[in-house]
Amino acid sequence: METPVFGIRILDVTDETGFALVPPCADAGFDHRSCDYWEDADRGSKAARASWMRSSPASAPARAKPRNPFALDDDDEPAVNPFAPPAGRSAANPFALDDDDEPADNPFAPRPPARPTVAADAPHKLRLLARGLAVFGSYAKVLEEDGVPAAYVQFGPLSAYPRALRTRDLYPRLPSAPLPAVITCISTTAEGRGRGHAATLVADVCHDLADRGFAAVEVYPEVGARLEATSAAGPGFWERLGFHVAAQDERFPVLRRELG
Repeated sequence: METPVFGIRILDVTDETGFALVPPCADAGFDHRSCDYWEDADRGSKAARASWMRSSPASAPARAKPRNPFALDDDDEPAVNPFAPPAGRSAANPFALDDDDEPADNPFAPRPPARPTVAADAPHKLRLLARGLAVFGSYAKVLEEDGVPAAYVQFGPLSAYPRALRTRDLYPRLPSAPLPAVITCISTTAEGRGRGHAATLVADVCHDLADRGFAAVEVYPEVGARLEATSAAGPGFWERLGFHVAAQDERFPVLRRELG
């Protein structure tokens, strides 16, 4: 029997299979799989919400509307509208194709590419991560070590994270053009710490963002936060990876790295 070959593998989170690999937070009170802290500027939360990790249930049947006393009863005959088309037919549109007409096919026009999407009933967090699939690509990555998820990173354009936009507005001296990408979350499981997984993920994201055309990436760490309670690590972690302080603050500095 052949021995399976494992090692380090980095996967983009683009569907429910990838989403299922997102490892839990070290602090059970938080969870990447239900966190919308960065996606909601005012009410976002890092809290673990079990209902967000499941597919949405099918839509409930519509509730019966209260009876309108002015509406016709079922036995009443509707008033005749002399301008309405005959029953079973819609008004003719002179610009529309007839039923037997085929739309003109342009053999020289490129076929529109199939755009990646996730199901409408996918877990809420996955739907948030999938908003830019057709344009930007993945918003998250998972690192596996020997087949076991060990680290997670969330990133993307500023437009995907209103809280990052609001944080950035506090520092008018930050470059306004070109706008950077952001890394909003970096996390390693308790079992995977001390093995360089977070640094490996950040390096992969920076390379990915440069390929997508971004000139810089920013992060918004919190000074003094508990290791298990912060989504963006600490300033020292980013400085070791080539980020510099772009806006100083005693609690929420902005660190930036130029890409190229």
